[in-house]
Amino acid sequence: MTAARDGEGSADGPLVERIGHDGASPEGSNSTYVLPERGLVVDPGPPGERAWETLTAGLRAVGLPLEGVETVAVTHWHADHAGSAPRLADEADAELYLHADDAPLVGQYAEARRERLDRDARRLREWGVPRTTVDAITAADEPSPMPPECPVRSVADGDEVGGGEVLHTPGHTSGHLALAVGDALFLGDAVLPTYTPNVGGSDTRTENALGTYLDTLDRLADHVDGDGAEAGGLRPYPGHGPSVDLPARIEAIRSHHADRIRNAVATLPGPDSPDHGATPWAVARDLFGEMREIHAKMGAGEAAAHLAFAADLGLAERVGSAPDRYLRTAREPSDEELARAVGESRYR
Repeated sequence: MTAARDGEGSADGPLVERIGHDGASPEGSNSTYVLPERGLVVDPGPPGERAWETLTAGLRAVGLPLEGVETVAVTHWHADHAGSAPRLADEADAELYLHADDAPLVGQYAEARRERLDRDARRLREWGVPRTTVDAITAADEPSPMPPECPVRSVADGDEVGGGEVLHTPGHTSGHLALAVGDALFLGDAVLPTYTPNVGGSDTRTENALGTYLDTLDRLADHVDGDGAEAGGLRPYPGHGPSVDLPARIEAIRSHHADRIRNAVATLPGPDSPDHGATPWAVARDLFGEMREIHAKMGAGEAAAHLAFAADLGLAERVGSAPDRYLRTAREPSDEELARAVGESRYR
């Protein structure tokens, strides 16, 4: 793992330095952002010694010693973003902040992990995933090398952290946050430059996962105008990679979800079918093929989120539970209707 540095800022905004954790995630290089003048670190990165060496070398390179770190902000509980946060906060004697909904998954890591594994398994069974596959997913979910407990300060939408404003941006996780500091907007995994963030499987607590996430896109679009700070909005910094064209990616992600809704519905038996409907797992296998371990969890969650959204639109009907089952309705959505559905706020 090597560190990559990119420093930038506007004339009126804070200096932002990026530390890249190469190879840390399938989404690409994890991004740790450092605001040296404020002693602020956003998303310290994965756990483990190699990641720690990358982080501390990057801090030294930007002129911020450990003792100069005052605030550690984490956008969401996933280990590739939060893994080194407890150690950094402890060794720097800094405050560690997460949104209240995600804070227990870091602050009470051991207990929250046990609860998450039980919840994930229950959800997977509700989605029709076979028990043997559920057991394999659970067995492959190895604990991260993080302390069982650590001090975390919980924050909510509108709170101040490191001189910036917290924006609650749920969907990828229930307590995902973005942080606006000056003209910089730290996005975490709410919007990524190439991947579409998973909804449904990435946090099995989230109800109305797709609608909630689409609301987050609406909110983020309100904060960035045109090409970012140069056009009067905020400059976006994603959780993977060095930069993102936020307006273009938001539109591409909306189009992606419209296509996925249509494709998910197309796999369902019709309203006059003699069978009992299709489970999210069956739909996921039609959409994504064979899946194992975390990919099976993410695929099942994606299918479940899109089928639930389709049912809200009247394009599918939920006809069973334990496991959930859906039939396709007689309605055929137009491209315009789907585009409107994924472009409008539904659960705000």
